[in-house]
Amino acid sequence: MGTAIVGLILLCVVIAIIKSMIKDKKNGKSIQCGGDCKYCGGHCNHKHE
Repeated sequence: MGTAIVGLILLCVVIAIIKSMIKDKKNGKSIQCGGDCKYCGGHCNHKHE
């Protein structure tokens, strides 16, 4: 019984994280790039002038 409760709690946390990631993506926030080019290692696809 305890395993099922812990599993449900873990599942809820994972679903909340995924929903947050989807919401951020829809709002234009990228998971990989924070937009701070000062710390960028060149892995983004931004065009620098």
